[in-house]
Amino acid sequence: MFNRFFSKRIKNTPPSFIREILKVTQNPEIISFAGGLPNPVSFPQEELKISMNRIADKYGAKIYQYSTTMGLDSLRQYIADRYKKLWGMDITIENVIITTGSQQALDLIGKVFVDEGDNVMVEKPSYLGLLQAFCLYQANFVPVSLNDDGLDIDDLKRVISEYKPKVAYLIPNFQNPTGLTYTLENREKVFDVIKDEDLILVQDDPYGELRFEDAERIPYIGLNKSDKNIYLGSFSKIVTPGMRLGYIIANKEIIKMLETAKQASDLHSNIFGQYLISDYLYNNDLDKHIEKIKKLYKTQAAAMVGAMEEYFPKEVKFTRPKGGMFSWVTLKEGTDVLKLFDRAIEKKVAFVPGHPFYVNPQSVNTLRLNYTNADENTIKTGIIRLAEALGEV
Repeated sequence: MFNRFFSKRIKNTPPSFIREILKVTQNPEIISFAGGLPNPVSFPQEELKISMNRIADKYGAKIYQYSTTMGLDSLRQYIADRYKKLWGMDITIENVIITTGSQQALDLIGKVFVDEGDNVMVEKPSYLGLLQAFCLYQANFVPVSLNDDGLDIDDLKRVISEYKPKVAYLIPNFQNPTGLTYTLENREKVFDVIKDEDLILVQDDPYGELRFEDAERIPYIGLNKSDKNIYLGSFSKIVTPGMRLGYIIANKEIIKMLETAKQASDLHSNIFGQYLISDYLYNNDLDKHIEKIKKLYKTQAAAMVGAMEEYFPKEVKFTRPKGGMFSWVTLKEGTDVLKLFDRAIEKKVAFVPGHPFYVNPQSVNTLRLNYTNADENTIKTGIIRLAEALGEV
């Protein structure tokens, strides 16, 4: 009835596969490895309660009023100071804009940079939220293969030469969905290939703080060497996702255009949440809190890897995470992952089939597992159920 009214953009944009799966997993009997959900025990609930009371007493009606599009100055200053400390970035609050989660950051970048038919370089596989967001702006996706150490440099050179992409979207730390991290050498090679190209490089980093080992942080690609770098961050994985607060760091000229796009989208992000998160950050030790999350997730990741080693068929391959929230599973060639998904749901365990992470997927024998939102015993039980389903397809 209404089809003729809908825009071509929305008709050509598929619904989020994960959001559809999460509807299925509302059944409390289903063990879900499907969502990228932080563990609720990692939320600093007591500290946030204290901050709620403090901001109510300190700021009164301001926390309930309209605010500026760029975001709360104190929160932007915290972000600028942290990136100066961690990476030596020469930035001020004018380089930072607060967004309604990283997903809005992707949407704003699409609005600002992507015209119909523009070539956008992505990893193969890539984050499905980016594919969905940029699909609305009718981008032409050009994927670059991944190796264990990061981007396949030969494939990168081919894509750059053949397609001359306008935007590149990469997740260099604990990539979603594969969980891999680009090595320092790979990052340097990537930058050598793209540094002279007319290309905006977007580096999304929601998981970079969740490194299990105490190894030195690996710098971003082209850090402090290009004004065409855009960095995305989020408080969803290290404080709480419910406030929907992320941010973009970029050149001031880029930030100004993003501000205009955001004004047309939502005027500003949740100001109550901004006051709350800002107060929490200035009155607590974020690094100490992150250490607790890392310890928890490292234990959960080990539980999942251990269970897969014990119960999965030997021909099944999977990543052994060193950080982040996911393990990427590769099944034997010819395995029908969607049939496996149906069988797994019957056994009351859920995962995300690999299909939505690829551009124009054909034969897909991969799947993504999230280990952060279940305890060790639940993880083992879920992997046993999944192994049983594997034996039946």
